[in-house]
Amino acid sequence: MRTKLMIGFASTALLLMGTAVSAETYSVDPAHTSLAFSVRHLGISNVRGHFGEFAGTIVLDQGAIKKADATMQVKSIDTGVKQRDDHLRSADFFDATKYPVITFTTKSVEKKDDQFVLIADFTIRGVTKVVRLPVKLNGPIKDQDGKTRIGLEGKLTINRKDYGMNFDAVLKTGVALVGEEVSIEVNIEAVQQSDGK
Repeated sequence: MRTKLMIGFASTALLLMGTAVSAETYSVDPAHTSLAFSVRHLGISNVRGHFGEFAGTIVLDQGAIKKADATMQVKSIDTGVKQRDDHLRSADFFDATKYPVITFTTKSVEKKDDQFVLIADFTIRGVTKVVRLPVKLNGPIKDQDGKTRIGLEGKLTINRKDYGMNFDAVLKTGVALVGEEVSIEVNIEAVQQSDGK
């Protein structure tokens, strides 16, 4: 009886070890990653921007995405026009002084055809909404230095007013100065943490 019990414990331990070993953690490579957005201006064009400071990790388990989390520094928002960027950092929009960080935290992952869908808490201005981000996983591959890398591509649309960004200026014709819908596009490259060190 004791022998069977010990074998059972050993089998469980080996199973848990195998599961732990199969999980791989990747760190986002800022030099090869873009976290971009676009929004309609006057209803006739799209203004594009991105965040320059961010960090994140992606966890794979047997080739499937298990988790993907990210943080973005609001102060790093960049649309190429200082006056506009300062306005976006103000209380009319992101309120960077009070809410300096945007977070994306995965709650669960679904597999859909050749894509994964990240179900995550997306927090902007202290407001958290659950979003679904379909992503395509590319790789893994070995780079020129022998490090293992993966890529992640995805698009998401949110309504800025859902997050308390209620700036609502309109022209005399009734056309909104800034659209409510914001398109977000992520192109991520990440490096395996324990690889090539």
